[in-house]
Amino acid sequence: MSKTKQPISLFSEWFQKELNLTKVQIPTAVCLSTIGIDNFPNARFVSFKEIINDSFILTGSLNSRKGIEIKNNDKVALTFWWTKTERQIRIQGIATEINKQLANKYFSERSKKSKAVSSICEQGKEIDNMERLEKQILRKVAEDKNIPRPKNWGGVSIKPLRIEFMEFKKTRFHDRKLFEFDNGEWNMKQIQP
Repeated sequence: MSKTKQPISLFSEWFQKELNLTKVQIPTAVCLSTIGIDNFPNARFVSFKEIINDSFILTGSLNSRKGIEIKNNDKVALTFWWTKTERQIRIQGIATEINKQLANKYFSERSKKSKAVSSICEQGKEIDNMERLEKQILRKVAEDKNIPRPKNWGGVSIKPLRIEFMEFKKTRFHDRKLFEFDNGEWNMKQIQP
């Protein structure tokens, strides 16, 4: 690719600009889409951690609905929308589980209450008494000095195959660039608004 930035570098540049401008509480929020075991798409917001080896890292419960769906079908999509810079990035790729050492690192960075929630809750399961569950979590926070990472908590590394960058324009003549990974290299196409 001549005169065009590689997509991972371009993502990092756009992300940093948004982080410098935004005042939103969770600037790392990204929409993760998976294919459900019922063949319906599912989308939810999660927290993007970082890029490692040109792959996008997310963490969470591996036995949650999203974790089960990723194990069943490793094809996923990420959608970033940044309000300050009015930019959108859509990514399609293949998800693989991160190693235990990396999962331990991310878990250690969580707050004590977040660790307690992750160790007690079965994400997405039905509950009949929310108050009892909250008391159980508060008790764990008060009693345990060090809450270990549960075996079902980890993360995924998403290796992108397609990345589309879109800059919104007031004229509605949006600038869209699509990068596709083929034969070991990124190819870019300018696509219509």
